[in-house]
Amino acid sequence: MKNKNSKMKKQNYENHSTINYLNKIQIFHFICMAVLMIVSAGNLAYAVYNANGRLNASTCLLISILYFSGYFVFRGFSLRAQDRAIRAEENLRHFVLTGKLLDKNLKISQIIALRFAEDQEFITLAQRALDEKLNRKEIKLTIQIWKEDTHIS
Repeated sequence: MKNKNSKMKKQNYENHSTINYLNKIQIFHFICMAVLMIVSAGNLAYAVYNANGRLNASTCLLISILYFSGYFVFRGFSLRAQDRAIRAEENLRHFVLTGKLLDKNLKISQIIALRFAEDQEFITLAQRALDEKLNRKEIKLTIQIWKEDTHIS
């Protein structure tokens, strides 16, 4: 199968987790984090050094701390939703290949790593990951035929 993006290198263990800094979502997260850090630092400095406006400065500092912590909370929500989607996809894939769902004792980190294995080795590798308690790095290093993720927006 040909990649949608002809400039994209063949995916493997070494390059599968490389951050594409041109990706709009990652740029958004970088900018949001930088702005939140600058605003928080500015509000902290204002609260410490401005004796007359401590109430206003403290309120602004509290609001920026809430935004800052909210960023991580909401990012966590989206990551958990993504993990659930991957679990469902791999459960369906396993069911199509074997007629059975994935073992419930597989950790989400193992399932996420297994998604890079082609169908030929997916079933045996899933069982091996369960039996040998392989971590995600060990699973990815074990994969012989890498299933590329070409659904990058």
